[in-house]
Amino acid sequence: SNRSTCAGSSKNFWRNRVCPNHAHVTGGPKLFKEPSAKSNKPIIQNAIAHCCLAGKVNEAQKNAILEEIERCESNHLIILFRDGGCQFRALYVYSPETEEIVKLKGTGPRAISRKMIDRLYKYSSDRKQFTVIPAKSVSVSVDALTIHGHLWQAKRPSTSKRK
Repeated sequence: SNRSTCAGSSKNFWRNRVCPNHAHVTGGPKLFKEPSAKSNKPIIQNAIAHCCLAGKVNEAQKNAILEEIERCESNHLIILFRDGGCQFRALYVYSPETEEIVKLKGTGPRAISRKMIDRLYKYSSDRKQFTVIPAKSVSVSVDALTIHGHLWQAKRPSTSKRK
């Protein structure tokens, strides 16, 4: 192992306390779905480092996001882009069992539902770029997505509506 064991060993102790692969067992009976053992974390780390947040100007944000990925126990992460220009906005956790997409870090909705999704993307590590997937529903093969443009305009309700 190329990781240093002396630094942050207590952090690793807590990280290993929960076994994500067995988390679904305690949740009561669920419809069987393929186990989501295959993780896209390395792909997402690659995309963040070499594509989405590459370069000196993004270094602080990139490091914060990569740290968050290290701590996260989920096997499936999805990047939220601002639009088709593939500009990074936030990182989400995707749970294939429940099909929930919940924000981990960044700027964007707390959760993303199916009807909010505009386009789905897959990341190619060799080409270091994202390509649109001609799919309508999220699956474990999705690495990034965009939401409909009008959802970005939605600000919190103004305080002028007081009675």
